[in-house]
Amino acid sequence: MTWWHNGAQDPAKGVWQSIADQYHADHPNVSFKVEPAQNEALKTKISVALQSPTPPSIFQQWGGGALATQVESGKLLDITDATSSWISELGAGAKGWQVEGKQYGVPFGLHVVGFWYRKDLFEQAGITAPPTTMEELNTAVTKLKAKNIAPIALGGKDKWPDAFWWSYFAIRECSLDTVKNTTKSLKMDDPCWVKAGEDLKAFLDTKPFQEAFLGTPAQQGAGSSAGLVANGKAAMELQGDWELPTMIPLTEDKEYAKKLSWFPFPTIAGGKGTPGTALGGGDGYSCAVKAGPACADFLKYIASAPVQQKLVQSNTISLPANPAAISAIQDPTLKTVQDYLNKAPFIQVYFDQALPTSVGQALNDAIADFFAGKGTPQGIVDAFNKAVANK
Repeated sequence: MTWWHNGAQDPAKGVWQSIADQYHADHPNVSFKVEPAQNEALKTKISVALQSPTPPSIFQQWGGGALATQVESGKLLDITDATSSWISELGAGAKGWQVEGKQYGVPFGLHVVGFWYRKDLFEQAGITAPPTTMEELNTAVTKLKAKNIAPIALGGKDKWPDAFWWSYFAIRECSLDTVKNTTKSLKMDDPCWVKAGEDLKAFLDTKPFQEAFLGTPAQQGAGSSAGLVANGKAAMELQGDWELPTMIPLTEDKEYAKKLSWFPFPTIAGGKGTPGTALGGGDGYSCAVKAGPACADFLKYIASAPVQQKLVQSNTISLPANPAAISAIQDPTLKTVQDYLNKAPFIQVYFDQALPTSVGQALNDAIADFFAGKGTPQGIVDAFNKAVANK
């Protein structure tokens, strides 16, 4: 079986290969050709391959609208029967890889987005506690600038990190019912969506990001947004829980993790969002429609407690999909993140993944343009509505 994933660097690259090797040792009739690729390249590669007659047998799957689009196109193997005896062990998280009650993928890691920050740089700037409100975040930005420290790193080149910002303003401004209804009905008509863009514009006007953030990648190299925080060149970054292991190959500082901590996106005065609502998602795998029964069995193996524990202990993933592996989390900050995820009243899946592919992409593009100084808060909503009309 061919297997495509985004663990292009160690430790992930080696760990995933060892998992393939062990499964092959236990099932000699099943062999693997493992092809890791960097995250951005992988998404494009999968999209192209699914249009060809020879897609990979197993490939990374983020669920949501993209999954639904692939199912509608007849590209994915229905693994409902093959997973029915054990999928419940993963809890509600596995539903993100379902379409109309049928299972088309299995998660291996769950995610939540929040702020990773450097405790040492906060201390240098006289910030005694992580911000809990937007007013406090603005104050922190001002204090960091006064010390010539880049307050926030942003990988604007890749666009999707921009979307985290607009999305969080949206789920703070919009009621939970509005958010849920919009992703189902595809009607973005509540004024809160425009208000989210206005909040974002007010924040962008404070110039909180590093210089040339529009050309900065999210994860590639020491100069990426992840690398800037890992190397102490920026104080914080709004990113997923995966950022801690992502930083490993980006810095020579082996103690970087001890200098980091985490806090959730702040509250917004007057916002109608349910307190504690988080933005998140997960990583999983799907099987191509012609992959055969061994594929689903391999996904069961990846989701098993021992393999999930190995993934956590090796820093391949941060938060496991299988609750039985949560005890393997040793990093104190990741324990905080896991606790926040457990207590969140609702996890809004990243909009570009929750929505149909073309709509999510149009939304991301409009948000990226907004970060580049083009467009308006209303323009983001208009781009969404136009994409819905054209899909």
